[in-house]
Amino acid sequence: MSSPSALVIPALKRHTATVIVAHGLGDSGFGWSWLAENWRRRAKFEEVSFIFPHAPQIPITINMGMKMPGWYDILSLSDLDGRQEDEPGIMRSRTVLQGLIDAEIEKGIPAERIVLGGFSQGGAMSLVAGLSYKRKLGGIFGLSCWLLLQGNSKYMDSVKEASNANEKTKVFMGHGDADQVVQYKWGQKTAEILKKEGWDVDFRTYRYVQTMSCSVSVFHVLTSV
Repeated sequence: MSSPSALVIPALKRHTATVIVAHGLGDSGFGWSWLAENWRRRAKFEEVSFIFPHAPQIPITINMGMKMPGWYDILSLSDLDGRQEDEPGIMRSRTVLQGLIDAEIEKGIPAERIVLGGFSQGGAMSLVAGLSYKRKLGGIFGLSCWLLLQGNSKYMDSVKEASNANEKTKVFMGHGDADQVVQYKWGQKTAEILKKEGWDVDFRTYRYVQTMSCSVSVFHVLTSV
């Protein structure tokens, strides 16, 4: 199942870097276009092209099988341990996001000048796609998200490999401790797991916040690239 074409907001000056932002369940790339517009108004990151991909319309099990934009089906909202996951859907979307990175590299943008991130389901996908990408990226970020495929030993082993190109890539995670959809403890546990495996994770807690904004994370990651 292919995803619709992504929304692209081109760089205002010479294109030297790219930020790819994946939206959450039920949303679209248009829902995050304000992010680029925000930086445009501030005359920041004018050499950056922003890409906002759209997830395909798929049935979502926890929503009684209703179709909506989703990077993968959500089968359960149980705790991370033992959670049922749509592994084929996750892997398809990983291919889509990594394909967007490949396309930017083909345009001449170095991998280390490309940042991949997202919100909620899109953040979870960004971790999957970014941590396992074949070249070192400039940064990875995920907001209000969690680590997918923990029960997939083949995937997790590939992430843990010492030869992993992104083993030293900075990972930014932000989570509101009042999040009522994606539990705060899931974000905490994800950061703990990645840190234990040697990843450079900056996990930020936002007190009394229910949902997160990508703006702070993009600024944090871009200024360190």
